[in-house]
Amino acid sequence: MKYVRQIGIIWGMTMAGEFLNFLLPFPVPAGVYGLFLLLGALLTGVVKIESVEATGNFLMDIMSMMFIPATVGLVEYAQQIGEILVPYTVIIACSTVAVMAATGRLAQVMIERQERKMAERKKKRK
Repeated sequence: MKYVRQIGIIWGMTMAGEFLNFLLPFPVPAGVYGLFLLLGALLTGVVKIESVEATGNFLMDIMSMMFIPATVGLVEYAQQIGEILVPYTVIIACSTVAVMAATGRLAQVMIERQERKMAERKKKRK
């Protein structure tokens, strides 16, 4: 049940992002709204990190596989984009590496911050 609850929280934030995307006239993807809503809920304590941590870790573990459909879609249209295939490939590869590096670094910072907080809590208990 733990995972169902965690998926429900993440899905609920995603759906709230979809609703905001429908309401607001800005060219921002619904997923970005959902991520900001989840970030706000985590920062304000409305949602505890433990409430989404296991599912979030799983999603980060499989994140690289989420890029496969975009790459396959690009391969399907290779003949149509012929002469710009190499620049597109370079751009996609570089941006993928940049996104993965930034995400990895952010995850490291978040883990370090969480470990520091846990260490401080242990010191206070002693």
